[in-house]
Amino acid sequence: MGSRDSVSRRDFMRRAGAAAAVAGGLTILGAGPARGQAAKTFKVGLIGCGGRGNGAAGDILNAAKALNVDVRFTALADAYADRVTRAREALKGKGQEVPEAQCFTGFDAYKKLIAADVDIVLMCTSPNFRPMHFEAAVKAGKHVFIEKPVAVDPVGCRRVLATGEEAGKKGLAVLAGTCLRHDKLYRGFWQLISDGTIGRVLGGTTYYCIGRLWCNPRKEGWSDAEYLVRNWANFAEMSGDHIVEQHVHTLDMVNWCLGAAPVAAVAVGGRARRVTGNQFDFFSTDLEYPDQVHIHSICRQVNGCWDRGNGFHLVGEKGWAEKGWGDIRDGVFLWDGKRKVPYPDVPMQGSMYIQEHVVFLDSILKGKPVNDTKAVTEASLTAILARMSAYTGARIEWKELAEPNVKPEFGNFACKPTPEDFEKGEVKAPEDDVVPIPGKA
Repeated sequence: MGSRDSVSRRDFMRRAGAAAAVAGGLTILGAGPARGQAAKTFKVGLIGCGGRGNGAAGDILNAAKALNVDVRFTALADAYADRVTRAREALKGKGQEVPEAQCFTGFDAYKKLIAADVDIVLMCTSPNFRPMHFEAAVKAGKHVFIEKPVAVDPVGCRRVLATGEEAGKKGLAVLAGTCLRHDKLYRGFWQLISDGTIGRVLGGTTYYCIGRLWCNPRKEGWSDAEYLVRNWANFAEMSGDHIVEQHVHTLDMVNWCLGAAPVAAVAVGGRARRVTGNQFDFFSTDLEYPDQVHIHSICRQVNGCWDRGNGFHLVGEKGWAEKGWGDIRDGVFLWDGKRKVPYPDVPMQGSMYIQEHVVFLDSILKGKPVNDTKAVTEASLTAILARMSAYTGARIEWKELAEPNVKPEFGNFACKPTPEDFEKGEVKAPEDDVVPIPGKA
């Protein structure tokens, strides 16, 4: 299980879903300033300077080129200085000079960045921190790009929903990292379903089966907090488990296509190959949607196995539709990849990772701020529902997580350590290689 076998989540998606980056000088007609006028400048701060943070920084810069607006990174924040330094150097290579005085470290660094001179905050830490950071940014009146998933437990999801409502009241834009919604072919798949081309959806299957991600074995001198942060992709308390951290993309698409969140879930899962953290290797879930529609969800992170990422096969009254990649046909029935689906407001620009930021910035420019909070939170809670069912062996209903008093042991469940524990210096890492046992968890 060496590092050369590992797959970064975004690199995997880019292999099949991402087009070429936006060419220099590409603009959207009418989006930029008139001749002789100064371009709009957005001041951006980045919280979480790891791989995803650096990727998001590049994406919003390319989106700004497409819109002919100016994006200036004015602040960086991360728990650890080495990651801030790398991000600062990477941005310098893109013509962005972030003052050293505006580079913040520590678990309270997000507060300093939010208090700095920024209009937009990019939130790219591990998922467990997002409810707390999102709340602080919206309270301060900042537009937010919040990576998916937005929480790792039901308590965090409800916190994000409440913050999203406040963002709406304040007229703030909230863009989620559920990028499939911004890819022209996946949007086409959704349009196919919403048009009723295959009739009412009766059932189907969704896939996210890939190899394992990276891991960072504990080094001498690392505290529990540092170990968790630097190895976050392998602990459920930090990532939500891979069903939440990655499969959320596919579950979001299912919710979108069906126009609803699931009613209940029954899931199984287990661990066979991992050597760090406390997550499962695989999940198989029966998701029950309204009107007795059942979707089979399959996700796995095991090397050397059959892969299929972001895959869908939906069966309707009139036929079936399929989308995804892997060694299965790519929607040859009813969907030929040529269906013309107009993108609302703005045309497709480069990859879906760039496109989501194009939509984000364009919505601010037009005074019609996008707010993805509800959809991304429901997708996150769908994945958490499946994870908790697999961990416990219970059939769990949506309302038992969404409402705190229906079944308090589920609805009030919060992962430990909490994000506040990191800030207080009260972090104790969960045991390595100890996983939940269904029926006893």
